[in-house]
Amino acid sequence: MLSIAILSALVAPLLVSAAPLRRQAANSTDVLVLQFADVLEQFESQFYSQALSTFVEQDFIEAGFIDATLPIQQFTSIQSDESTHDSALQAEIAALGGTPITGCSFDFTEVLSDVVTMASTARIVENVGVSAYLGAAHVISDPQLLTIAASIMSVEARHQTVLNILNGGSSIPQAFDIAFSPEQVLAIASEFISGCDLPFTANPTLTVTNTGSMQPGDTISFSSSALNGSTDGLFCQMLVGGAPTSISLAFSACVVPSGIDGPVALFITSDSQPIDNNIVNQNTNTIVAGPTLIFVDTVVEELSEVAITGSATASASSSESTISPAQASAIISSSDSDSSDSSSSSSSSDGTVVVVSTSVVASPGGPNLYSGDADDGSVTVNGWSMS
Repeated sequence: MLSIAILSALVAPLLVSAAPLRRQAANSTDVLVLQFADVLEQFESQFYSQALSTFVEQDFIEAGFIDATLPIQQFTSIQSDESTHDSALQAEIAALGGTPITGCSFDFTEVLSDVVTMASTARIVENVGVSAYLGAAHVISDPQLLTIAASIMSVEARHQTVLNILNGGSSIPQAFDIAFSPEQVLAIASEFISGCDLPFTANPTLTVTNTGSMQPGDTISFSSSALNGSTDGLFCQMLVGGAPTSISLAFSACVVPSGIDGPVALFITSDSQPIDNNIVNQNTNTIVAGPTLIFVDTVVEELSEVAITGSATASASSSESTISPAQASAIISSSDSDSSDSSSSSSSSDGTVVVVSTSVVASPGGPNLYSGDADDGSVTVNGWSMS
């Protein structure tokens, strides 16, 4: 069993929310990394704060969540984590003789138009957070600071998994994450940040102009101020976690290949040479714009189905019940006003009527008021048990 003294020595570096014990000057690069990480934590904390103050429970139900409590609880917990990370990093920066970057404004109005857009943006935010910490790991010289950063990154990865699930994707789609440099992180995040001097210059932003979800076989289209209206000689690079290099394609033939599930980092480059997935050796001099992130969700997991219906329409159940003629008449009458589906009823020998429906429920949790003919001439209503 570890002694109290040894255990305390191991745990102390991780308790960065308490007053740090270290007071010696740190490597300037290490402080810079912590300053930039803290801006990202402010960014994330503000995103969730604004989202939670914008939407109410009904907004989450209309977005397809089975129970609004689940996503609200998760977003609230994540916001609390990000705020704690911010406080801890600022304390550590001050202890090392540095000054945290403050005064930043974060405006997420554009992506808080509805819950679906907000949730998909949150997924990007968390994936970028993981990529940022992963990309900075190789430049941190102090093992103690590296341990602190790693302890935050592991929590960001848990957030990433939660957001994958809440967006209907695979909880852990790939065995490896993608690392981003600060310039690449800001290519995605800088459009939401203003009012402060950041220590790095963002790569030119890249926007995917396709609408809807991405699937293998889809051709991706882009917009970027860096393209200057001409795409001759440009290439699309798709970087996937775990792959040694990016998939290099002509700009006009940027087609999602089969066999991909999860996040894909997209770049536009000036030549066809693939981008190295190792951030230490990555050839960045040919990057024209990007990255931006897309998600190719090809694997449907039951875990996501616990949280969301996938759309505003739920599947009808296969149950069938016998009801009275009066109940059948009321249901069919309502169906005539709400649906164009044909309906009929048939009486059984004991005077009751069996009603069947070939449609689905109108909304999650709501009664199925539609009806339709079955092959045997009867009419059945599915979804609600009636006696």
